[in-house]
Amino acid sequence: MSKENRINIINEIEKKRFSKIITYITGDRSPFNTQIADDSILIIKKHLDLIGKQEKIGIFLYTRGGEMMTPLRLVRLIREYCNFFEILIPYRALSAGTLMSLGANTIVLGKLAELSPVDPTADHPFNPVDPNDPNKQKKIPISVEDVTSYFLLAKERANVKDEQMVNIFNELTNKIHPLALGNIYRGYRMIRMLAKKLLTLHMDEDKNKQKIENIIKNLTEELCIHGYLISRDEAEKVLKLNIEKPDDEIDNLMWNLYKEYEIDMELTEHFDPLSFLGTEKSKSLSYYGAFIESAHRTDGFLFKGRVDAISGPMGQMQTGIKITPQPKWIEIC
Repeated sequence: MSKENRINIINEIEKKRFSKIITYITGDRSPFNTQIADDSILIIKKHLDLIGKQEKIGIFLYTRGGEMMTPLRLVRLIREYCNFFEILIPYRALSAGTLMSLGANTIVLGKLAELSPVDPTADHPFNPVDPNDPNKQKKIPISVEDVTSYFLLAKERANVKDEQMVNIFNELTNKIHPLALGNIYRGYRMIRMLAKKLLTLHMDEDKNKQKIENIIKNLTEELCIHGYLISRDEAEKVLKLNIEKPDDEIDNLMWNLYKEYEIDMELTEHFDPLSFLGTEKSKSLSYYGAFIESAHRTDGFLFKGRVDAISGPMGQMQTGIKITPQPKWIEIC
C-alpha cells in the first residue's frame, strides 16, 4: 500500500468522472482522531492552485464530522475554481461532512455511503456541570434536538396544553441556565442558515423554496437522533438530495481508494500503546491522522512524539503518549 497506489486510483477516477479530484480524509482512530476544521482551507487552496480553473472538481470525502462553519468556507473556495462541484462519498460523511455535501451540484454515493443529521451539539460556559467529573469542571454538551424533544414530549405524550407550555419552559430554565438555552437556539438558527446557504449555491431559492426547506427540516429536526445514519436510498428518496449512484466501475474505484487510506491509517486497528512498545521502554511515534491529496500533491496531518513505559502502582506497567510539537499539516514528498 502506498502513495503511488492512491494516486493511480485518483487518476482513474478523474478519467472516468471527467473531473479533478482532491481527497479529504479525517481519521477516526483514537487517540489520533481528526475532524473537518478550518486549518484544512489553506491546504486545499494549495491543491486548487496546482489544479487551476476546471469545469468540474470533486472532493473525495471520509469524515465523522467537525467544525460546522468550515464546510461553507470550503465549498465557496472550491467553487471559485470550477463551474461544477461534486462530492464523492465511499463510506462515511457525517455531520459537518453531510453539511459540506449540501453545497455540491451532485453527491456521488457508493453502496456503503452514509450521511447523518446536522443538528449541532452546543458547548457553553453556562452548560450544566458533568456530575461524574470529580473536579466539577467539565460541562455537559447540550443537543439542540434534546431540548426540542423535551417540549415535544410534554406536548405530544404528556398532553400539556399550549397555555401550560410556559411552565414547562420555566422548569427547564430551573435546570439549565437561560444563556445556555439561548446558545442552543442560536446554534439551531446557525445550522439552518448554513444549510440554506450551501444549498442555494447551486439551487434557485425561489424555484426550489419548498424542496430546500424540506431538506433542511429533515436534516435538522425530523431525524431526531444525531447518530442516525442516512443511506443513499433515503438520501435520494426521502431527503430528495441530488444523489448520483455510480456504476460498478466507479463504485469499486471509490471503495478501493477508501481502503487504501483505511489500511495505511490503520483505521480499523485499535491503538494499544503496550503492544506498540513491545519489549522497549520508550519508542518514537509518527502517525498521519488525516490526508488531503490530489494527483499533484499530498499533505498529511502528522502526530509526532514518543510512547513511554511508566511503572504504575504495584509495579504495574502503564504507558504515556507525549505528542510534541502540536500535530500539524505537512507536505509529504
